[in-house]
Amino acid sequence: MKGKELIKLYAEGKKEFNKASLNGINLYSADLIGIALNDAKLRGAVLIFTYLNRAQLAKADLIGTNLSGAYLTQANLHGANLHTADLHGAVLQGADLRNTILSLANLVDANLMSADLRGSCLESANLTCACLRGANLREERRTYKSNLRGATLHKADLLGANLKGANLASVNLRNANLREASLTGADLRGADLSQANLKGASLVDANLVGAKLTGANLTNGRLNRAQLEEAKMMKVNLKGAIMADVKLLNTDLSQADMSGASMIRADLSRANLTGANLFESNLTDSFLTRANLTGANLSNADLNQADITGTNMRNVKLQGATMPDGSVNNY
Repeated sequence: MKGKELIKLYAEGKKEFNKASLNGINLYSADLIGIALNDAKLRGAVLIFTYLNRAQLAKADLIGTNLSGAYLTQANLHGANLHTADLHGAVLQGADLRNTILSLANLVDANLMSADLRGSCLESANLTCACLRGANLREERRTYKSNLRGATLHKADLLGANLKGANLASVNLRNANLREASLTGADLRGADLSQANLKGASLVDANLVGAKLTGANLTNGRLNRAQLEEAKMMKVNLKGAIMADVKLLNTDLSQADMSGASMIRADLSRANLTGANLFESNLTDSFLTRANLTGANLSNADLNQADITGTNMRNVKLQGATMPDGSVNNY
């Protein structure tokens, strides 16, 4: 079937084209709102600027399809295959993308606000500058497991997004907006979060081993039990962060601002804290064995019962700090 024929049938009232074979069809800028194309074959189709709002595309074959600028608001793409599809600037607000294959897809500047992406595969997809505010990517055991491994989310807007348990290993999230996002239990090993806005975000139980967080904003973030061994966190902002039982072994926190942070039982063994600001931080029962605190500010900090064996304390400011033995340093 050719594009003109389908458009004519649609205009005459026919809305269901389920299981239709439409590979390579050209529907450029066509008005097909609410059309049913479930299980349809649309490989390599041209759907540029096509109006597919509330369209039914469940399990459709859209491999290599060009959907640049397409309107897919509240469309049903549950289980569809969009591998290598071009969705540059597409509007997918509120779309159902559960279990959808989007590997290697181009989603640059795409609007995915409030989209349901649970169980979707976004491996190596390009989501540069995409808007994912309020999107749902959380992992639900036995049901959904989203995969964003190797994806590019540079400058993406993920404000308030639910990424609980998501696979974000090696993902590029440089300069991304993750404010108030839920990353609880997420796999962020080797991810690049440099300059990212994570203010108020939850990273409880997250795996960030070897991640890059240089210059990231984690003000008031929640990082209880997070694994940050060997992470790059130079000049990171952790003001007021809650970090009980966090793992920061061999982590580079030079010039970091951790003022007012709660790091009870934190493991900072061999961490680099050169020039870090730990003013009024709570380091009770923490491990600072062989850490480098050269030039750090620990004024009014609580180091009660902390292990500072072999710690480099050269030029450290300790005025008003509670020392490991419970005494207060007044010098």
